[in-house]
Amino acid sequence: MLLDLFKGKKCFKLVCGAGNEDAIEVEKLVTLYSKAGCNFFDLCAKPEIVEAAKRGLKRAGISENRYLCVSVGIKGDPHVSKALIHSEECIKCGKCNSVCLQKALIEKADSYEVNTTRCIGCGRCVQDCPKKCIEMTSAFKDLKEVLPPIIEKGIDCIEFHALGENEDEVDEKWNDINSLFNGPLSICIDRSKLGNERVLKRINRMLEKRSPYTTIIQADGAPMSGGKDDFKTTLQTVAMAEIFQNAKLPVYLLLSGGTNSKSTELAKLCDINAGGVAIGSYARKIVREYIDRDDFLENEEAFSKALAIAKNLVDVSMEYLG
Repeated sequence: MLLDLFKGKKCFKLVCGAGNEDAIEVEKLVTLYSKAGCNFFDLCAKPEIVEAAKRGLKRAGISENRYLCVSVGIKGDPHVSKALIHSEECIKCGKCNSVCLQKALIEKADSYEVNTTRCIGCGRCVQDCPKKCIEMTSAFKDLKEVLPPIIEKGIDCIEFHALGENEDEVDEKWNDINSLFNGPLSICIDRSKLGNERVLKRINRMLEKRSPYTTIIQADGAPMSGGKDDFKTTLQTVAMAEIFQNAKLPVYLLLSGGTNSKSTELAKLCDINAGGVAIGSYARKIVREYIDRDDFLENEEAFSKALAIAKNLVDVSMEYLG
């Protein structure tokens, strides 16, 4: 059972990207990290992506104790947003391309264009564009339409990105998820717009609909910011987890948002009782040169090198969880 991983503090979650619609990349990532010991996979909420993840598990030859989760959010959530470049204003300086960890920029004759299949909505390109000609657009869809065909495919968890300031919309979507799915649910939340008091008020309201310890709180320190491997990058992750731990909520804690190989070590130093860690940007970055190869799944040498890197990340993370 999925929740048993959290009880035993043995959950390593690979975040493939809530907005990552690249089925080929997802299959590669799930194949690789499943072999490396990862036991929980976070996916874009599309049937074809769930199918790609299942192909990855089949390729790895490991399906027991491997679990799949899809992520959904509300309008304006960066996890369900895509970058849009206004090409007429673009000076083709290349700064957006240089900071995109997903390699989602396509070079054109006079500008860059976004490959929306690979874009995960991190916003790095928006921050670095000197002409301010890039904006984020919402890719949100009605959960009552999105979730049923995915649930039919067979998933183990749904993660709700409860970000943003609209309490009514959060409640509406949370009600929809609870009515459609009776398995474990995960709430991903940060305090960038809400503050500590409002975050806890929202979480407590959401937990009124749940039985004790059927919910995972993904303490998102700094969403999609884990490109570096140092303690400072993951500091907010641990600080966010401490807020929920101090509140003594009947949930399992998952470290997320700016996570890297230092996250569980810092959590242990700070006496955070986390049941697992979710790593996305950093986990994908360290194997990027290998998974971008067309022959990755057939090239034994390239796969073995990537596997050693991925396994080291999983092993180091799990060492400090226990």
